[in-house]
Amino acid sequence: QVQLVESGGGLVQAGGSLRLSCAAPGSAFRDNHMRWFRQAPGKQREFVAVIYSGGNTNYADSVKGRFTISRDNAKNTLYLQMDSLRLEDTAVYLCNWWGSKNYWGRGTQVTVSS
Repeated sequence: QVQLVESGGGLVQAGGSLRLSCAAPGSAFRDNHMRWFRQAPGKQREFVAVIYSGGNTNYADSVKGRFTISRDNAKNTLYLQMDSLRLEDTAVYLCNWWGSKNYWGRGTQVTVSS
């Protein structure tokens, strides 16, 4: 079992920035791909970004150019830098351990206000 703990969410005005973190235990972190998803009220969970074990990244079109996913393997931590936030980015953000098994954190709330 892998326990993931997200942090860094909060309330921010449109156009602002936040950086989310996801702490992932164990040395296997570096060998796994990691993803961010988000879920807004009444909507399905949607993919945000992925960072592969080798460091390549990919993003949903809706966040491309505004969000940056990164990882620090020495700290077993995944990050999501979110800039130029929009009202429609409001959601619970969840990190996902994407390996031989899938694990999810409980999420951190991001609320963007006008």
